[in-house]
Amino acid sequence: MSQSVTVLGLGPMGQAMAGAFLDRGYEVTVWNRTPSRAAALAERGARVAATAEEALRANDLVVLSLIDYDAMYTALQGAEAAVAGRVLVNLSSDVPEKARAAARWVTELGGTHLTGGVLSPPPTIGSPDMSTFYSGPREAYDTHRAALEVITGKTDYRGEDPGLAALMYQLNMVVFWPAMLAYWQAVALAGAHGISASEMAPYVAGNYEGMRQFIDFYAPRIDAGNHAGDVDRISMGMASMEHVVHTNADAGVDTAFPQVVLDAFRRGADAGHGADSFSKLVDLMKEPA
Repeated sequence: MSQSVTVLGLGPMGQAMAGAFLDRGYEVTVWNRTPSRAAALAERGARVAATAEEALRANDLVVLSLIDYDAMYTALQGAEAAVAGRVLVNLSSDVPEKARAAARWVTELGGTHLTGGVLSPPPTIGSPDMSTFYSGPREAYDTHRAALEVITGKTDYRGEDPGLAALMYQLNMVVFWPAMLAYWQAVALAGAHGISASEMAPYVAGNYEGMRQFIDFYAPRIDAGNHAGDVDRISMGMASMEHVVHTNADAGVDTAFPQVVLDAFRRGADAGHGADSFSKLVDLMKEPA
């Protein structure tokens, strides 16, 4: 019995997913609002559906790779009747509440919704080392796990709540985007002094690799509510970030991003926690500024 799947949405991520399925011998049906994006996949053997409804009816397993959940409703407008009996694996990025709403909508149409959060850029889709969060009906996850492992070799099932996979994905994005923005900031500052991004690269990579020891150190202390200033202090971080802001300003580099970090330390100091560990900022961040 042949393995088959439908992929809706052929941006870089959707194309990579469809390609991974083709590489593993799946019969793949694809659809995209811009048909030309399917050309390369068609040359590799993918079947190109003329409509979203045709794509849905082609297979019981349907993978959605769209910009967000609103795009799902737009893409499936007029094709709602074809959702019944299908498992929709929604790998689009969005917020937990929208994932829960989408799951209710799919269920009302007679289908099954699995939320996914992919921790892989398009070039590494299909890698055994990459991972994806999933949540939703356990039976659907177990039934299609082999297919899901084609997308990323590791799958992390988080439970029945369809919002949990979206939450776990967003938690990772909270770290990823600011970390990359911090790198761009360092590259901009380095460039202002004639230091190339390539020269900076190994130092930045070493910095990020060393972050693991800090995370391992602070996590149990935070869980225990221990923010003692025995290792670091908010006042130390504030002074350091003041130096960072001034160094960027002196070089004529934009200071908006480091200023946000400095403001977080100042908030902690102004709240009377200057002598506490900067992990105390976790408690302050639990409430709006």
